[in-house]
Amino acid sequence: MREHLPPLLGEALVSVRTAMNEITCEIEAASVRSVCRALRDDPRTRFEQLIDLCGMDYSHYGAEENGKPWPGKRYCVVYHLLSLRHNVRIRLRAELDDDHPTLPSVMEIWPAADWFEREAFDLYGILFTDHPDLRRLLTDYGFIGHPFRKDFPLSGHVEMRYDAEKGRVVYEPVEIDDRILVPRTIQKDSAARNPRPEEAG
Repeated sequence: MREHLPPLLGEALVSVRTAMNEITCEIEAASVRSVCRALRDDPRTRFEQLIDLCGMDYSHYGAEENGKPWPGKRYCVVYHLLSLRHNVRIRLRAELDDDHPTLPSVMEIWPAADWFEREAFDLYGILFTDHPDLRRLLTDYGFIGHPFRKDFPLSGHVEMRYDAEKGRVVYEPVEIDDRILVPRTIQKDSAARNPRPEEAG
């Protein structure tokens, strides 16, 4: 399967590698739709099924280990495809612009991409051009921001509650007191309360 990819995808293929019997292709973001259509239609590949599509934010990736920022682009979209005919899986990665992450929608190739793309938009703010109904899927329509971005605050930006007087849900700025999650322990007289065995009795 791997040997068919360079001639099939041409300049749209940035790199290809194999790990644990699964192929991963880095592809040009602008060519996502043509790459996916070729992988679906070519008889040597026949990736008929889109298993998954998800967004990624690499802004803090590897920082804990080496203290250095991620050298590549911040966002990417990952596609997992399955060829039922050849019993092969493949992973596609397309890196996106940091400021305005945008990709062509692949709904016309695999209609199953509909909610996957909506989820990636909702959680990461990735825009899919030509998607017929790109709106939030998991958060509320009035939600501010994209909660899977690494710079999104853990407490969020707004909180919502039901207002009985107004008869509807209202949004307000988050007001959360800082919590201390580590218990405070004072052991001034721990030796007197817990003598060593030889001193007891």
